Formats: sequence, structure tokens, C-alpha cells
Amino acid sequence: MKYSFLFLLLLLSTFSLNAETPPIWGQTGHRVVGAIADNYLKSSTKRKIKKLLNYESLALASTFADEIKSDTRYNKFKTWHYLNMPLDGSYESSEKNPEGDLVIGIAYCKEIITNDNSTDDDKAFYLKMLIHLIGDLHQPMHLGLREDRGGNDFKLQWNYKDTNMHRVWDTQMIESFGMSFSELADNATFLSKEEVKTIKEGTVVDWITETHILTNDIYKSAEQGENLRGRYSYKYLSIARSQMQKAGIRLATVLNDIL
Repeated sequence: MKYSFLFLLLLLSTFSLNAETPPIWGQTGHRVVGAIADNYLKSSTKRKIKKLLNYESLALASTFADEIKSDTRYNKFKTWHYLNMPLDGSYESSEKNPEGDLVIGIAYCKEIITNDNSTDDDKAFYLKMLIHLIGDLHQPMHLGLREDRGGNDFKLQWNYKDTNMHRVWDTQMIESFGMSFSELADNATFLSKEEVKTIKEGTVVDWITETHILTNDIYKSAEQGENLRGRYSYKYLSIARSQMQKAGIRLATVLNDIL
């Protein structure tokens, strides 16, 4: 009886800890990007992706690059998820991480996927990485300052709970909205053909420059230690949703170009 009671307490405490663990933009944001991208793929691109991913959806594949972070064999890919830039700087002029960054990672993925000598397994692996990295490129805090680790050391509160600016933008603001990834994707803002065409234009570095403008704004959006609540979501959630939509459209553009 005593040991059964202790086991029950341990089980309940484990469940409680897991319930408080934030999802690993987070899972919802990346899946939104994947689901939106699917709407802009050519039929021929869709067929090639289904073959490479064994019919796994872009939404499901989009979180793979975060899931492998717990495996030390993939440590070399961790720096691909972000890049650090001064707020008044540009990618071209900023100091580069010798271990790689978002731009390097995206370029490498495209190189493997388009190489006729690459195996299907390698193409599938780097396709999953690419899907994720295009999403990361559009999350403004993935282009944050080196000194606070992209907002991870920008400490504040979200609805009276301790957190940081990176986590607010990665998961908490989106999760607080209470919609699933499919609902968010289905309710993306209507865009005209001209608006979609404009979003598709540019290079990866151009998209980084655009996102970095938002990074600057976000660093000014709150003070260290501030408690962010509904008013912050009211002002910034629409921007986060717009970034996910742009990421989905641009992901499809990249995939249509290389597959």
C-alpha cells in the first residue's frame, strides 16, 4: 500500500511537470506554416514531397528539426535555427557564426535536395529541416541579439507567469489564442493575387531583412520584468499570424522552385 501510494504521487507529479512544459515559432506555429504552404504547392511538387516524406504532411514534418534537438548526434544543426544581428545591423554586415546559421542551413538543405547524387533518405531529412528553417526565419526573435540569446534572457511575465520574450513569440502568445494549427491555417487572412506575388518576391536574405524590422520593434515592445497580458496579444498576435502566413507562402515558393 505504501509503495503504491508513493508510485501514484510520482506519476501525478510527472504528469504535472509535463503539463507545464511548453510545446517545442513552437509546434503550433510551425504546423500553421506547413499547412498554409500546402495550399500554394504545385501538383507536381506535392507528388514529389509525398514520395520523399512517405505521405507525411508538411505540418507534421515541420517540427522534426526541433524534435531531434534532444539527440546529441544532431547537435551540429542547432545553430541553423537562428542568427544573431545587432538591431541596427544587416545580415551582410553582421559577424557570422562559424558553426552556421539560418542562411547557411537553408542553403545547405537546398543543395542536398537538388543534388541528383543525394539519396532519398538524405533528401527527406533535409527537406524536413528546410520546412522548419523557413518557419524559424519568420519568427522575429530567431533574429535577435547575441547578448540575450535571441530574447531568451529578456525576462518578463506572461499572464503573471515567469517567461522570456523568445518563448512569448515562439509559443505562448499563439497558444493563448486557443486555436489549433489547422484552424489558424484555415482562417489565415485573405490575400489578393498581387499581395501573394509580392510576398513571394525576394531572396532569403531579403526576407531576413524584412523580419529583422519586426525584431527591432519587439525589443521595444516591453520592458524587462513586465507582465504581458491580453493587450499585448491584441497588438501583436495579428503580426505573428501574418508572419506565419508569409512563411507558408514562401516555403511553398522555395519548394516549387527546387522540386
